[in-house]
Amino acid sequence: MDQPPARVRHDVSLLSDDDLFLFNQGSHFRLWDKLGSHPMTIDGVPGAHFGVWAPNADFVSVVADRNDWDPGAHPLAPRGSSGIWEGFVPGFGTGTLYKYHVASPIAGYKAEKSDPYGLFHEVAPKTASIIWDLDYAWGDAAWMASRGPRNTLTSPISIYEMHLGSWMRDPENGFNSLSYREMAPRLAAHVEEMGFTHVELMPVMEHPFFGSWGYQVTGFFAPSSRYGTPQDFMFLVDTLHQHGIGVILDWVPSHFPTDGHGLAYFDGTHLYEHADPRQGFHPEWGSYIFNYGRHEVVSFLTSNALFWLEKYHADGLRVDAVASMLYLDYARKQGEWIPNRFGGRENLAAVDFLRRCNVEIFKQFPDVQTIAEESTAWPAVSRPTYVGGLGFSLKWDMGWMHDTLKYFARDPIHRRFHHNELTFRMLYAFTENFVLPLSHDEVVHGKGSLLGKMPGDEWQRFANLRLLFAYMFAQPAKKMLFMGDEIGQGREWAHDGSVEWDLLQYPVHDGLRRFVADLNRLYVTEPALHELDCSPDGFSWVDCNDADQSIVSLVRRGRSTDDSLLVVCNFTPVLRRGYLVGAPRAGFWQEVLNSDAGIYAGSNQGNAGGVEARALPWHGQPASLQITLPPLAAVYFKSSRPVGS
Repeated sequence: MDQPPARVRHDVSLLSDDDLFLFNQGSHFRLWDKLGSHPMTIDGVPGAHFGVWAPNADFVSVVADRNDWDPGAHPLAPRGSSGIWEGFVPGFGTGTLYKYHVASPIAGYKAEKSDPYGLFHEVAPKTASIIWDLDYAWGDAAWMASRGPRNTLTSPISIYEMHLGSWMRDPENGFNSLSYREMAPRLAAHVEEMGFTHVELMPVMEHPFFGSWGYQVTGFFAPSSRYGTPQDFMFLVDTLHQHGIGVILDWVPSHFPTDGHGLAYFDGTHLYEHADPRQGFHPEWGSYIFNYGRHEVVSFLTSNALFWLEKYHADGLRVDAVASMLYLDYARKQGEWIPNRFGGRENLAAVDFLRRCNVEIFKQFPDVQTIAEESTAWPAVSRPTYVGGLGFSLKWDMGWMHDTLKYFARDPIHRRFHHNELTFRMLYAFTENFVLPLSHDEVVHGKGSLLGKMPGDEWQRFANLRLLFAYMFAQPAKKMLFMGDEIGQGREWAHDGSVEWDLLQYPVHDGLRRFVADLNRLYVTEPALHELDCSPDGFSWVDCNDADQSIVSLVRRGRSTDDSLLVVCNFTPVLRRGYLVGAPRAGFWQEVLNSDAGIYAGSNQGNAGGVEARALPWHGQPASLQITLPPLAAVYFKSSRPVGS
């Protein structure tokens, strides 16, 4: 270097005594304002303030491209007994590459670590953090002011799950992933055209291994630099909001990878993770498990959840792998786990963390959603903490997903013997507030695409897939489809590929696309299909016992309307004319959706726009109608007359 590095000022701090107390107590939930790197000017001298938690280190310094990565150039100082090291480094500003050099007396430990609170990081495989600010001129004020009514349990919520790196590739640029800014207008246009209300992004937080799909996070406070800057990601969210589309972020507080530059063994000790591998190491994923009993870890994770909601205007968090957090014996054999203080298998510290985190989220952001991916029968996941619940607003219905896909994979000739796989869900459908997920997990690792799971020839496979979606949207719950499902992608998802958009040149694929768009629009515009998604008042079977013909019929109702929707599903390839089905009232029932319509590449069998119901009781209903029930299809009917007319 031409000049010796400027000395670190240790008399400058962003942390008050109250900050330190709350952090060590596990009650500081805005740590991004206090720790990490912050460019600023002190006494007319520009520089950056650094703060990092490393209580068991005996030396911490900032190494950077501005000091030739010299560990001795800019040492930080410990702040009392808080475990935090801090200092103001003159001359460091936005764009500076840096890491923390951490040394510990334990076994002579020395390591260079990325900033746990870093806002931006180098593109992998490089690992330095980058000093950055989050200034951005948002244009989504109208969305933010009105999103509350769009995010309630009585609102239509139809989610489009996607992986940023493989949604669409650029054939003119080496088949590379689109950047945040390149993706923004295309994604907004597609989601708007398809009628989805929300996009759920698989983890955008910085991760070193692209093949982890974002689930092995090292930069919890930074969107991945693979696709651009933090402001570029804000632009993506902003664009979606301006098109009336909500954004849900996949969040991973369940584990983190063992990469040396990350959180693992941060200060020469197991700081963020449990020291005992029976509690601190995940045997299936080869990753570390957070120590939820450590106050500072609770502050870190809760701050992280609130950070994405505040700084990036996220409309919700889908929390990954909740079951792995709740159970001490998750993926472990007898003797490989440690019981809690009562001798049980429940991770009491994780339960406390999830409850507290949800309380803080809804205290500050009452107009967002938190969604649990929880695959067991843990009670009251989506119930308030004051009645003993975990405090989530919604939970994935994994049981419905497994049963329904198992049923649809069967040859229709055998479905009559497995009718319960369709109907079992209604025994528990209102014990939680559910989302019906057809997620990325069902179209990867040799499972094939959704279309590939369907039996029969090409016509039958597409008819089955339309029927699957129609039955899904008739069920009381919020909805979620993974990218590519909406066009009937033939291959299973590959993270290093792209959705097969070229398939839309074929009528069967474009017909499916049109069907999903119309299904979404009906779901959004008909209160009967969404207002009481989480209430038994909004659903009743008409007939769920016609196993011999593999037919079910049901009624969906709204909260403040007398209109009803009658849905009849035929799970065989047999055309049934004159099928008699009960109805809540006599009068004309308009056929508002038919998955067999010709515009969807179906056989175009149907009911010529509707059927008149007679006052002839059937199926326990006061009226009935005779319909044409197309093969492998669902028909939706709407009553246009109010009760009593």
